[in-house]
Amino acid sequence: MRAIWKGAVAFGLVNVPVKVYSATEDHDISLHQVHDKDGGRIRYQRRCEICGEVVEYKNIDKAYDDGERTVVLTAEDFASLPVEKSREIEVVEFVPSDQIDPIMFDRAYYLEPDSKSTKAYVLLRRTLEETDRTAIVQFSLRQKSRLAALRVRGDVLMIQTLLWEDEVREASFPSLDEKVRISSKEKEMSAALVESFSSDFDPENFKDEYQEQLRTLIEAKLEKGEALDTDETFGETEDEEGGNVLDLMEALRRSVEKNREKKGAASSTKEKEASGSKSKTKKGA
Repeated sequence: MRAIWKGAVAFGLVNVPVKVYSATEDHDISLHQVHDKDGGRIRYQRRCEICGEVVEYKNIDKAYDDGERTVVLTAEDFASLPVEKSREIEVVEFVPSDQIDPIMFDRAYYLEPDSKSTKAYVLLRRTLEETDRTAIVQFSLRQKSRLAALRVRGDVLMIQTLLWEDEVREASFPSLDEKVRISSKEKEMSAALVESFSSDFDPENFKDEYQEQLRTLIEAKLEKGEALDTDETFGETEDEEGGNVLDLMEALRRSVEKNREKKGAASSTKEKEASGSKSKTKKGA
């Protein structure tokens, strides 16, 4: 990994020098646009509307238009802002971790100690762990003032940028104001459905099926040529319910039964595998 920023976490008189790394990456297959007629690559050009010339990125400035006047802002203008010059991740406050609404979380970054002694880094990490607190911090990154949550993940400190309060939309839907009657039987069946799906979350159990299927399709086209029919690779799928609308109770009941059958089948398979393994062991003995 390559550090994208260097600075220091500052709380009180304590400074913790750190390097900042992106904690996540996009696993989507990279695609580009082509002309359907001849397969020619489609490219977008930065063309000036006045002179008509294609402009290199290094010669592009940014501008603000209020409808009547335009103000051009250069790279030097942005660099002159006091906040942009700061290399400090300032701790504003320490809050109970459960007070941060997950909807506010944005991008995640790892913090690596950037000094010969990691004592201050480890002290901050252990303090956050033992107090079950999250540090709310402010810093500047890529010409933007950021609000973020500084927290612990395993043995590493990380910051997760937060959306500003006015960036989270209010959920206002008339349908939510309608009075709905839920029977005790429906609640009981719904609780049974939740229980039948209960498990411990393990992200390794989930795969991005779309990207896997896209990769399979691409590999098949590379092997067999452009004339390959998509159905030849994936086959056709039919709607199990035939498009019929089920009532709530029936949908809950079927879901519970289907999930129980699935769990029962999985359990039976494990028992058979275990039994087969024991038989082989006995024969080997």
